[in-house]
Amino acid sequence: QRIRRRRSRSAPPALRQSVLQEHFRVDPVKRVVLPGVPKHDADFARDAHDFFNLIVLIPIIALNIMNWNWDIVFNIGSANNHGGASSGNGGVSVTIQDAWTGAWFDLFLYTTILYFVVDLLWILVIPNCVKSPATIIQHHMVSLLYLTLPYSVEDIRFGLGVCMSVEINTWFLIARRVFNKQGFSPWVIDLSFVSFRVKLISICFYITWIFIRCIMFPLFLVVIVERWWKQSADTGTYFTIELMGLALHSTFCVLNLKWTYDLIMSKYRYLRRIRKGGAAHQAYKPDKGL
Repeated sequence: QRIRRRRSRSAPPALRQSVLQEHFRVDPVKRVVLPGVPKHDADFARDAHDFFNLIVLIPIIALNIMNWNWDIVFNIGSANNHGGASSGNGGVSVTIQDAWTGAWFDLFLYTTILYFVVDLLWILVIPNCVKSPATIIQHHMVSLLYLTLPYSVEDIRFGLGVCMSVEINTWFLIARRVFNKQGFSPWVIDLSFVSFRVKLISICFYITWIFIRCIMFPLFLVVIVERWWKQSADTGTYFTIELMGLALHSTFCVLNLKWTYDLIMSKYRYLRRIRKGGAAHQAYKPDKGL
């Protein structure tokens, strides 16, 4: 009994399943992110759910793209000498709202709602299709609540396009796992040519993570704050419908920054162990048969 007690005390503490642990190889003792992605055995429930997301997110992303004037998108911030899509004042800087056409807004909105509802029901019925069902259920419920804002306020509908652009990163996040079940590191240069897809997906994943989650989301938060402040001044009350959007979007921004911080710190601890001669970098040995 004493031996068993001693072993239990020496065992590493159990960690909560987080987004970081679900999508990255994490050393449970040293709390560092190791090279590669988690290895996944065959699991029909998880695989079916992953492929559902990979397929359904494509038309949602396409509909989002179709709602923007991309000539204006690439000129955001420049002088609008000819008038924007939504304002005709010459000399005013082009804003992201000017680039929004909303030509396919209704189909985009209802398809997005349908996706969240179906995915939410899927996880409620088969919770083992994901590793963190509680987190995703809460995310989907908050997202559905957030969708009432562009539905109710017409001149904030461009925000749906901004926020749903995060699904591009979600697609690469899932693809990173689906197309690399062996858990190979995408940065190993001596893998076969077939592994090019692993490298490409990982590069796109990190680029979209930084640009969308770390840059676009906080910038859109500034837009929401400005709109809420103006609406509060016009109505004489701080409790406006935009306040709900401010609260919800702030929550998403905090989560994105937290996950980013966790990832950076884990990578930092891993690199520090390498410099000190740790064995973390020896934990990954690629299979040359890929």
